[in-house]
Amino acid sequence: MNIGRDVEIQRQYYAQTANTYEERHVAGKDEHNFALNLLIASLDYYEIRSVLDLGCGTGRAIRQIKALRPDIRVLGVEPVQKLREVGHTLGLTSQELIEGDATRLQFPDSSFDLVCCFGVLHHIPKPTNAIREMLRVAGKGIFISDSNGFGQGSLLTRTLKQAINALGLWRTFHLIRTKGKGYEISEEDGVYYSYSVFNDYRLIRSACKKVHILNTNDGDINLYRTASHIALLGVKETVV
Repeated sequence: MNIGRDVEIQRQYYAQTANTYEERHVAGKDEHNFALNLLIASLDYYEIRSVLDLGCGTGRAIRQIKALRPDIRVLGVEPVQKLREVGHTLGLTSQELIEGDATRLQFPDSSFDLVCCFGVLHHIPKPTNAIREMLRVAGKGIFISDSNGFGQGSLLTRTLKQAINALGLWRTFHLIRTKGKGYEISEEDGVYYSYSVFNDYRLIRSACKKVHILNTNDGDINLYRTASHIALLGVKETVV
């Protein structure tokens, strides 16, 4: 499969920083750790018996689910070999942490009860493709923990971004701002794209009977306008 230069840069970044990945991206009680604990608390309520985690890095989510709920089948998909190798040294087998692409999953429809991802979508050039795959492979629901770019920054910055987005000009504005690349690079996170969980809300809403949304960092009553990070649970089946 051919990949773009931006994807290649991102995978090289994670390959080069794999040995410090846990320290950089897993240590501490960040917004994704908070979201993961919310997901774990929901497993029984929605009668989840199998979980697929996309872009799972060294396997934080599946290690924690496996430790707390050994009765649940867990599987992690990660495209970067070096990250998988670190995950294997942390106790995950080669059957629990495997190679894969979130936008082209190798699994049949509804093959897992729940499909989740933590801090992954803002690293994917076309995150909607990953969302479609999540909805296809999930039998009961999907869980997303990621950024809300329109809720990040000062009040003035957020207001300007939201106004541009309301006019339907955000993509054009972002391309101009990044000189046509459509992405930026940081030392802490590698390649990242402008992303908001709310970008894919309509798609998720059309496929799910219920959608639960909450902030995982901080935010006021209007999460789109004020919350920098969001957790979303889309439920395809209702609990009887």
